[in-house]
Amino acid sequence: MRHSALTLGLTAALALGGCDLAPHYVRPALPVPPTLPVGAADPGAVAPADVAWRDFFTDARLRTLIELSLVNNRDLRIAVANVAQARAQFGARRADLFPTLNGTGDATFQKSSQGSFASFGGGAGAAIPRRIDTYSAGIGISAWEIDLFGRLRNQSKEAFETYLASEEARNAAQVLLISEVATAYVTLAADRDALAIATTTVKSNAATLDLARTRFRIGVASEIDVRQAQTSYDSARADAARRTALVTQDGNALQLLVGAAPPADLLPASLPATGATIAALPVGLSSDVLLRRPDIAEAEHRLRAANADIGAARAAFFPTISLTAVLGTLSTALSGLFAGGNGNWTVEPQASVPLFDFGRNKANLRYSRASRDVAVAQYEKAIQTGFREVADALAQRGTIGEQLAAQTSQAEGAAATLRLSDLRYRAGVDPFLNVLDAQRTLYAAQQSLVTTRLTEQANMVELYRSLGGGLK
Repeated sequence: MRHSALTLGLTAALALGGCDLAPHYVRPALPVPPTLPVGAADPGAVAPADVAWRDFFTDARLRTLIELSLVNNRDLRIAVANVAQARAQFGARRADLFPTLNGTGDATFQKSSQGSFASFGGGAGAAIPRRIDTYSAGIGISAWEIDLFGRLRNQSKEAFETYLASEEARNAAQVLLISEVATAYVTLAADRDALAIATTTVKSNAATLDLARTRFRIGVASEIDVRQAQTSYDSARADAARRTALVTQDGNALQLLVGAAPPADLLPASLPATGATIAALPVGLSSDVLLRRPDIAEAEHRLRAANADIGAARAAFFPTISLTAVLGTLSTALSGLFAGGNGNWTVEPQASVPLFDFGRNKANLRYSRASRDVAVAQYEKAIQTGFREVADALAQRGTIGEQLAAQTSQAEGAAATLRLSDLRYRAGVDPFLNVLDAQRTLYAAQQSLVTTRLTEQANMVELYRSLGGGLK
């Protein structure tokens, strides 16, 4: 009967917890056009988020560096640790839903002067001290809150959504890390190409300076030619020194991203002729693909967490019911503690009703609602930011081919002009200034071509990242 009574009480308490005061969650509508720029939606197109990064990046050395960064990068380790923290917090919140079973044992020793009386010599009776010992042992629950109005469940739900948000934050950190490593890799390659052009230009300008000095000595050129050649030579030297520093800084940036000094054989010597990635990604996709981005998924989980907080704040207006129950034995002798007939049980329900709290619960509810409004705005902003990043990348992708063709043609034309100007100068037909102008034009065209090739490859990386690629 005692066991049945305790079991019945616990079962009834559990059955009461069925009310949820949190608002019904509805995902906000996308605050962007229904399709991404460039073309109509193509239901058969494969979303970039489904393209594995090992398939997207075609350069074997770059893939190896990305693998190293995923193991060693400290920012990613911090993100992983944040996930572990959030998971532990969720576990603690979820445990509040269930009673904590405690084993208890105690002993009480009491001495009282009240009790038996004795008469000595016919005089008045005197009290004889009496000692009372009590021993008890049991198992039970203490102050377990029965989640009648869903306060604990909503707090657990909030912790769970926060945990999921931290996982998406970790995924976003991985996507960003992969794109940063790839961008740093092609940037280092481009700067090495630019340094090679600068070094070649220094040598070419040095030869031109020697020629100008020789012609000045034999009287067929003026000192102005020598000074102009010296100026071009010094300018090339300064630019080569600046680009040497850039290459070193690029290597430092790549080392920080990788989390360790990358082996020299994994560093690029120059930009890959065919690019470091696949040639193209599908376009004309629905804007729904933005929901695959981990930063947007993180924002939605935080919105769900804020929604659950409102339920917990609403539940604070209602009574709180807690239960303390113990099942065990009680005896006046330690040897008889577990003897038959000494069973003991206690059930103590308790209710607490908020009467006047000076507006604390109302303020908490207003705060929860305002936090939900903030989370909605942050979610919508994340979507709008993602849409703009994709739109910008697609806009650049639509013109980069024409830019690259024009820059290539310009560099080829500048090289031909320099060749002809040098021949005409040596033949005495054109002044030396034409040669210097042709050298400067060629140098600028070659450096612009390198920059455009870097833009092309970095654009593919950015398009892949902005469309959610990098998790697989």
